[in-house]
Parts: sequence; structure tokens; C-alpha cells
Amino acid sequence: MRLSRSLSITSLSGLPLWEEESLPVQDLLLFEVSWEVTNKVGGIYTVIQTKAKITVDEWGENYIMMGPYYEHNFKTQVEKCEPPNQAIKAAMDSLNNNGCQVHFGRWLIEGSPYVILFDIGAAAWNLDRWKGDLWNACSIGLPYHDREANDSLIFGSLVAWFFKELTDQLQDKPNVIAHFHEWQAGTGLVLSRSRKIPLATVFTTHATLLGRYLCAGNADFYNNLDKFNIDQEAGERQIYHRYCLERAAVHCAHVFTTVSQITAVEANHMLHRQPDVVTPNGLNVRKFSAMHEFQNLHSMNKAKIQEFVRGHFYGHLDFNLEKTLFFFIAGRYEFSNKGADLFLESLSRLNYLLRVHKSDVTVVVFFIMPAKTNNFNVESLKGQAVRKQLWDTAQSVKEKFGKRLYESLLRGEIPDMSKILDRDDFTIMKRAIYATQRHTFPPVTTHNMLDDSTDPILSNIRRIGLFNGRNDRVKIVFHPEFLSSTSPLLPMDYEEFVRGCHLGVFPSYYEPWGYTPGECTVMGIPSVTTNLSGFGCFMEEHVSDPSEYGIYIVDRRFRSADESCNQLTQFLFSFCQQSRRQRIIQRNRTERLSDLLDWRYLGRFYMHARHLALSRSFPGKFKMDHLNLTQGFRYPRPASVPPSPSASLHSTPHHSDEEDDDTYDEEEEAEKDRQNIKAPFTLGNGTQMLPEVTAQVRKPQESLNPERVKMC
Repeated sequence: MRLSRSLSITSLSGLPLWEEESLPVQDLLLFEVSWEVTNKVGGIYTVIQTKAKITVDEWGENYIMMGPYYEHNFKTQVEKCEPPNQAIKAAMDSLNNNGCQVHFGRWLIEGSPYVILFDIGAAAWNLDRWKGDLWNACSIGLPYHDREANDSLIFGSLVAWFFKELTDQLQDKPNVIAHFHEWQAGTGLVLSRSRKIPLATVFTTHATLLGRYLCAGNADFYNNLDKFNIDQEAGERQIYHRYCLERAAVHCAHVFTTVSQITAVEANHMLHRQPDVVTPNGLNVRKFSAMHEFQNLHSMNKAKIQEFVRGHFYGHLDFNLEKTLFFFIAGRYEFSNKGADLFLESLSRLNYLLRVHKSDVTVVVFFIMPAKTNNFNVESLKGQAVRKQLWDTAQSVKEKFGKRLYESLLRGEIPDMSKILDRDDFTIMKRAIYATQRHTFPPVTTHNMLDDSTDPILSNIRRIGLFNGRNDRVKIVFHPEFLSSTSPLLPMDYEEFVRGCHLGVFPSYYEPWGYTPGECTVMGIPSVTTNLSGFGCFMEEHVSDPSEYGIYIVDRRFRSADESCNQLTQFLFSFCQQSRRQRIIQRNRTERLSDLLDWRYLGRFYMHARHLALSRSFPGKFKMDHLNLTQGFRYPRPASVPPSPSASLHSTPHHSDEEDDDTYDEEEEAEKDRQNIKAPFTLGNGTQMLPEVTAQVRKPQESLNPERVKMC
């Protein structure tokens, strides 16, 4: 049967949608296999969790996720139930009757998808036998000491065993699609293909294993992609067997996908196969009925951050909080990969520029990266206690003042302000002021660091000399722990914190996608990213002038480190020059781009990958009209007042918040953008997927060749 497509007339805020005309979902089963199903380890958890709803909407009960079983996760996240499909139940019973433990239920997230979870520990007695099976299938051996690789083999063997039992039960109806994420799940794909189990398979790599290791080792990665001796590099890092598993899964899959164009180029060199489809990562975007709602949330959460700053900088609070900007960087503590090194150097230069220009703007920068600590430090906790004590003192004096003022007015008298407060009141206030005196700088970090002397962030702060001094216009707060609303120090969830900040800065060197700037975008917060991140490449392709929409893209691919640092510094300095009104305009524009990152739009690339896999694995049953995905889908440059200062227009660092009052209309500009957006897709017979990533349409039997799997 033919899987045809057409472009829809309807739109998602101007973005054309696909209509699926004849996909026989009722005759298919879709399984998504990942180590992070109900098991939060990294960014893949966010991908599969947020994508669940649109997939369930499309597939209903024919969509099942598969992952490892952990008792705590199962009890807190999964509602146990019986499988609705008798073939699935029979396959699970077969594994359970043979000494394995398989669990079924609904994952309690949006969409409530079904999950099948395999107990790794209960099946570990089979490890040696399954190592032999893997060696016989593709000549890959696993060392006994690599616990993660051994667990992935047990998991993959259970998955392949399940699929064998399931397809034997189904007898080719319905057909099965299996989508595997990353090398930990890829073993199941390799074993399924070597055993010729009738599946349509998709494999997605979110970051190549060797690429992550090379970048973490400060290699000049992107300028030497074609020069690395892949086998030697993997061997020196003692990950050759993992690399072999990843590459075997890539070459066994009917369809291979990556999450961005920059990762597609990397995969072509590291794994020697060009991706067939690029599947960008999305989010579930919730639009507010009133446009000003997200601006109100920014104001409310900014006030919470200001309260923390009042306590943290007590005794040194000689800067105006109304003219203070909050920047932040967040994510895994990968100092170079995440660009924290470049960010710190640019902050030193920004501090110099703000002081030279005698700017009245202060920048407080938060580093939200988990590191080894033993608790909050005393000085940070004391700051919040002092702030609370001052608040209580002010409240008690205010009540007494208000009562006396009220009584005086009742008597028809204008009170003598010098007598309305007595000596005791002044004594209390003086004591409160003396309590705020501080003879040391406000702490740079909020916790006691276990590796204080060797910590990369603290070492670089010492090098650049940003110690939160009075003359510094850039202040730094290193919070080496993920945010929580139950924290006694900064009681905010991550989403609340992001909404309260002015700018997210993520100048990553290695970032296959980049959820942090994406999350900023859907919340209407401008962000800095790079052209080495998947998110940055995606925005460069789809937005004519990203900086006008609050997406600042640092060039880290074709410039030296010093040039990239200067560019980042200029972005930050220009942002500091914006007036309040310009920042509001820019946040409106940033939030408007959120539709680009909505799974309702980006989910189509996953649909395309599944359809392509069906047409390759069951060519006699499924045929597909290939789409020619072309460049040319561009958000236009906004026509109204630019939000960023321009030297040709303004000669001073600041200009009036009230200027250009009549030149900007958010609704009118948004409507013009919707009308000017170009359609992202055109129908055609080509097989080109994306620029730099040309799909290689393979015959189904090519991927079955066992010689392509023998890596070691």
C-alpha cells in the first residue's frame, strides 16, 4: 500500500502541517526503545517524555515504549496494568516463564503511554551466553569490567528475545516498527537484525560516542573530522567495544537518523553512514491565551531572584536591582563542551567594557551546574537569614509607623515625621543596619565545594579576578546543584528560574541539539547559542535574522577562540545596552518562535523516518512518495523597531524607555510574520533530506549483510 502525503492548508501559527492520508496505524505496532524510558539520565529522557503525547495521539494503544526496570522508578512513575494486546502478553509470559522479569504499565506522563520494562539484574545469569551470541553475530566482544556495556547487552538481548516471541505470535499482521535510541539500546537492534526478525528498524544517535569523548579531551574536533584515526582514538579511550556497538547499530538499521545537521556531518565521519533523516528535538509548547501572560510570569519570577540577590549580596548591595540583568548557564558540568570556559572569559571582558563606559547596569550571572559539594556554605545561608531579619524589622516598624500615622490623621493633624518614630524604633533600625555590615566579598559559590582548588569554574574565576567586588559590574553566583522549589537558599524550580532571567548563555563547543536554549525560547527568554549546536544550526536555517528574535549565534566553527570570545562579549554588551522596552519587544519575538520547536511541527520528521523504514523493510507491502525537504523555510526579519541598539542610531549606552512608542505593534508584527513565512516543504521525487545530509536510499537486503556488522 502507498503511504502518500500532502501539504495542509491549515497552519501552526503560519507553519504548514502535513496531513497523513493513508497510514494504516491499526495494522502496525510501534515500539520505542531507550535506556531512559522512566529512567532519567540525560537529555534523551526529555526527548522521549515530551514526544510521548503527539505519538500517543497518532498511534493510540499501538504505541509502546521499552526500557530497563528500576523498582523505585516503577513504583513512583508507572501505573501497573495488563497489556491490551494478547500477542504482547504472550511474548511477555514467554520471557517470564524462562526466568526473566518483564513489567508492563502506563508511564504517568502527558499522553500516558504504555511501557514494557525489563529487569536487567534478574536476567544477568544469562550474560556469558549472550556475550557468546553477540560475538557469533558480529564479532564484538565486551570486557567483563564495563558494567554499562554489559547491562546494555542484557537489555538488548531481552528486547530481541521479546521481538522474536512477538513476531512469531503476530505472523506478519500487524507489522512492527522498532525505534532504538543511542548505543545502549542499539544492541537489541543488532541482535534482531542478525536473527532476521521481521521488523522495520530506526536508529537515532543523539550524539556520537567518540565525538563526545574527543571534545571532552579538548581536541580541535570540527576542523579535523576527516583526519581522526577512528579505531585508534576509540581504543586509546578504552571505548572501542562501545564504539563498535554504536557503529553496528547504525549500519544495521533500515533508517538512521540524527538530531541535527551538525551531528549529521559528525556521524558521517565518525560512523561512516550519512543519516537518512534529521529529527530535531522538540518540546510541548503551551501558548497563553493572552500575549502578556508570559511577560507577567517573567516579572513575578524576576522578583523571586531579586530577593535571593538581596540576601546573597547583603552589605554590598550598592547597585540598583531595577537596572540589574540576570544571565545564566545551566546543564551538565562539562566545562569545555558546554562553553563555560568561553563564557567566563567573555564575562571578564564584559566587566571591563561596562566599567570603561561607566554603565549603571549590573549583570548577575548564575552558573547552574551540578558538582561535588557537601552542603550549602554558611555565608550564603547567613545572607538569606539577614535578608529575612531585615524584612521582619521593616515590617514591624512599618506597622507601628502606619498605626501612628492613621491615629494622627483621624485627629485631623499632619503628623510630625520627626516624632512619629521614637528612639527605640531608630535603635532597632540602626541595629539592623549594623547587622548587614560585611568585611568580605559576597561568596562566588553557594555551596562548600569538595574540589575547591581544582574546580574548573572556580579556578577560572580566580584567574579573571571576578570576586563580586564593589567596582565589578559583573557579579557571579555558582550554584553547583540543580534548582528545586524546596531549597532553603533559592526556592525555585528550573522553569520558574528561567522565566525570571533576562538571558540564557550557552556557548557550547559540543552540543548535538541543545535543549537549554530551546527551553528559553518557548518561555520567551532570549538566549545565546553557537553554530556548533544543533539548535543554533536549526535557527540559522529557519530564521532570517535570529538576533532580532533574541537568538544570538556565536560562530565557533570558522573563527579562533579569541574571535568567538569577542563576538560573545559584543552580544552580551549589546544586550546590556537595551532599554526595558526593547527587552520586552525582544521577548515577544522570542516567544513567537516557540512554534518552530513544537512537537506538533517537529514530530513530522519522526513520522517520515518510520514511513521510510516501512518502505525499506517491507517493500512489497509499503511504498512511499519521497518528500524533497528543501531549504527556504525562513522567518522574515521583523520590519518594526529593532530591539538591539545600533551605533548608527544611538550614540549613548542607554536611550529612553519611552521612545518609539507608536512604532511597534506586537499583534500587527506577528501577523506580518505569519503571512511572510515560506513553506518548508515541497512535493517532489527526490530523496534529499536536508542540506549536507543526503539520504542514501538502500535496498532492504543491503542492511542485512552480516559483513557490514562485523566491526572487531
